[in-house]
Amino acid sequence: MLSRRRFTLSATALGVTMLGITGCSRPSERTTEDLSADVGLTDSGQPIVTEELTLTFGGAKSALAPEFETMELVKTWQEDSGIEIVWNNEPDEVWGEKKNLLLAGGDLPDALFTSGLSDAEVAKYGANGTLIALEDLIEENAPTLTAILDERPDIKAAITASDGHIYTLPSVEEMGLVEFPRMLFLNTDWLEELGLEMPTTVEEYHDVLLAFKEDIPGGVLPLSFMDAGDISDLIAAIGGQPDNHDHRIVEDGEVVFTANTEGFRDAIAELHSWYTEGLIDQESFSQDYVKFVSKGKSDPETLGSFFFWEIPEVVGPERADHYAVVPIFPGPDGVQRACVANNQEINRGAFAITHTNEYAAATMRWADMLFEPAMSAQANWGPIGVSQELNADGLLEQIPVGEGETEQERRVKVSPGGPKIVTADDFETVVLPEPRAAERQAQIAEFYEPHRANEKYPPVMLSVDELNTVSTIEADITTLVTEKIATWIVKGGIEQEWDGYVSQLESIGLSEVLAAYQAAYDRFAEHT
Repeated sequence: MLSRRRFTLSATALGVTMLGITGCSRPSERTTEDLSADVGLTDSGQPIVTEELTLTFGGAKSALAPEFETMELVKTWQEDSGIEIVWNNEPDEVWGEKKNLLLAGGDLPDALFTSGLSDAEVAKYGANGTLIALEDLIEENAPTLTAILDERPDIKAAITASDGHIYTLPSVEEMGLVEFPRMLFLNTDWLEELGLEMPTTVEEYHDVLLAFKEDIPGGVLPLSFMDAGDISDLIAAIGGQPDNHDHRIVEDGEVVFTANTEGFRDAIAELHSWYTEGLIDQESFSQDYVKFVSKGKSDPETLGSFFFWEIPEVVGPERADHYAVVPIFPGPDGVQRACVANNQEINRGAFAITHTNEYAAATMRWADMLFEPAMSAQANWGPIGVSQELNADGLLEQIPVGEGETEQERRVKVSPGGPKIVTADDFETVVLPEPRAAERQAQIAEFYEPHRANEKYPPVMLSVDELNTVSTIEADITTLVTEKIATWIVKGGIEQEWDGYVSQLESIGLSEVLAAYQAAYDRFAEHT
């Protein structure tokens, strides 16, 4: 390890004004001296330094989280490392407004912890030298992370920019949950009351909703959801077209747009018929979370079925056993299709080092401390003795929460998050999932995973040119598709307007966006 070194921030020739980056926007080479040796940087292990060292971190945190320095785990980090952190983390919304002003100014923190940076911002601030390239620092000062990246080239590819540099460290949690973010839940109490069976086809489901509407008294909402992206599995069952919230999937290595296919058209046309029959909540395209969950907790009970992440959050724990997961319905060809979302388990932006940091080597050693599997588990769910304990098998498991508190409420109070990696293997050898996560894993394994319909778009970091193309066009595509889906389901007219809609997508630039995503996908595939 080099304890005192000069690290180079190589230039990236980018001429993209859209992202605020111009060609030669910084010197071709800029060096910053690392003074870690001056504070007694050790060769390995703990402490990291033998002399006093204070670093300043900025970034995002949950609005419900206390100040990080008051957390037991954060106190442990300081004791173990010998490095004091001054935490300037702000609630997510505040940080979202503040970060660009901070990064554009000269008064930078030494590092960003839970940076909240988009890929475009990483490209911008990496190119202009605000964020330093980390790959050499990782190799020389982060043995735990280096070993993981050697074993998992997909994680390395996900955090590597198109210029070949790594500007941020990852946060990884491989539970297998986020690919199927919305499940369909049905009121089985009402099924029993009406003498009906759990539906196994979309036609049977339609008939159940109709029975709920006609035979259950008191303002029934047969089907409710919060967004058209929630009903991808229903679209696949009716029209045979796998879909997700982005309307972008991967099939046999090809990036495919889903909202311009005949199967998609046919599904939306059929859902208009459902809407005219009164089977779909009229507020499904406009309601927010608060409005949606209030319907699940109303008295008398009103929800016949709904799409959401889990049951208790919508209807409350006292009604949770009134509902059950609905199996995936076969499509027109008899194939069951569980649509896979593009939500990622490998996330960028968990940690970054700014160019004003004079102790980059020590800072990277500090970050590497968090990638040890048991420490990553504690960063994610809280410390041993507070929210987790070792069971008889030597695995970390959740300590039951106290009365009146949920697992999520406790989690944000005791776990700071940040850079961490908890792999699928770690869930077998290091830590057990939270009880609610384990329940959801079982539901996915039984009802969804066997019918996986598509590949998700991987955690690709687009190039600046690709980001420029996507950011210019995709928002207009999303607006058009979202508005048309809602209009066609509520008012109809898709058959008459379809050809014009498909032409409009092309005129906006759909082909260009798909080409950008395909190029990025191909580049990612080459390195995994």
